[in-house]
Amino acid sequence: MAVPRPSDMFDREWEWSQLAGFVEDQQPGATLGIMSGRRRQGKTFLLEGIAEATGGFYFVATDELPAAEALHQLGVAIAAHRALPGALQFRDWEEAVAALLASSGDHAAPVILDEFPYLARRSPELPSVIQKALSPRSPSRRASKARLLLCGSSISFMGNLLAGGAPLRGRAALELVVPTFNFRQAAEFWQLTDHQLAAMVYCVVGGTPAYRTEYLRGATPSSVKAFDRWVVEHVLSPASPLFREVRALLAEDPALRDTGLYQTVLAAVAEGNATRGGIANRIERKAGDISHHLTVLEDAGLLVPEADAFRRNRSQYRITEPLVRFYHAIVRPHWTQLERVRPGRTERIWRGQRDTFRSQVAGPVFEHMCRIWTEDFADEETFGGYVTRARPGVVYDEIERTSYEVDVAATDADGRLLAIGEAKWNERIGPGHLARLERAAALLAKRDQAPRALVAFSGKGFAPSLEESARASGGRIQLVDLRRLYEGS
Repeated sequence: MAVPRPSDMFDREWEWSQLAGFVEDQQPGATLGIMSGRRRQGKTFLLEGIAEATGGFYFVATDELPAAEALHQLGVAIAAHRALPGALQFRDWEEAVAALLASSGDHAAPVILDEFPYLARRSPELPSVIQKALSPRSPSRRASKARLLLCGSSISFMGNLLAGGAPLRGRAALELVVPTFNFRQAAEFWQLTDHQLAAMVYCVVGGTPAYRTEYLRGATPSSVKAFDRWVVEHVLSPASPLFREVRALLAEDPALRDTGLYQTVLAAVAEGNATRGGIANRIERKAGDISHHLTVLEDAGLLVPEADAFRRNRSQYRITEPLVRFYHAIVRPHWTQLERVRPGRTERIWRGQRDTFRSQVAGPVFEHMCRIWTEDFADEETFGGYVTRARPGVVYDEIERTSYEVDVAATDADGRLLAIGEAKWNERIGPGHLARLERAAALLAKRDQAPRALVAFSGKGFAPSLEESARASGGRIQLVDLRRLYEGS
């Protein structure tokens, strides 16, 4: 029988079905599942829901508890779950893991350790202890139907649990990553039907559900005109949890030890320095000196390198979380002034930063939204094939010694170029933009990479002459406005 999904859970149907399938599996023997994802995405909400729906055991570790205290708290929690008097006493993690596997009784049920990295960092032997307990011939595994779920927000740590020669490699029957909401899901979650407003809010807070439910308690701008007031009162106010959220995100990840330098790297990317060399120049370091920091930020899920669609040896770094980009472009340069509240000061700062918001925040986020639309929502007829990947790229004209930036280059499963596109958040697209795409397409055609379609994405609309050209093109020219971005294919 299917595990009923909580009535107050928005979306997450697929994630819930994966958890429910793992928990309901009636095969004999204990099994292991790994769940991860960036903070504030609702992992705990999912885990608590599955535990409540199935009568499972749920335990959340707290920040860097000594091993002895963690064992004590776990013993108290298991005893309470099993309605035992007092607390169970564990000498070590072998006894604790054996008790965890026994806590499910004789039926399949989840046994959940949330914030697992906190436990494992204080007790490095814990993954090996779990490996031993879940080995094929282990008596504790054979006698149990526990569905042991380890969850954590440190993406790098959780990924390494199953990597290479790690003790738990090959032991997991489930490896679930909980993503942020995409821009369409975010609009529905924030209950925003105005597409322009939905995009503007997404450019600030992205698709992280906790920002609406926990941080802002549902505070949402009622209209595009109310957006500025919402930013001032709920994002730039030092009384708002969002004001310090980005600092907290970095401070909470144990892998980010020198947070000041990591913040500087993120600031460089937010300013438009997207290549490794550009970032290094901005922060006055050698490119080799920041390799480790870039890797750590990638592992933390805050940066992602996007390979150039036309040059394999070139890539650009993108900040994954819009709020991180907003913080470094808008908040961090004015932190001291914003923190010292004065009448009218925050409003003046925001007015002065609107152009920065449009160019350094909304522009790049909108470009990524267009790539997501191209990969996930455009149908086969739009580009004459199924898009499997959409990336940015630069087309070089060696004769004219110039280059053309392409915001969206869509390819199919065989690597064939289906379309190239330009995305402008705050600009009406006209014939001049189309001419640039045509020149880039002509250069690509000389390399046997002629795109089937040219796509213009705009948050401000299109010139009438361009709309006429699109109607006469037989589908070769595609125009994607905000309505199509949010509703069409």
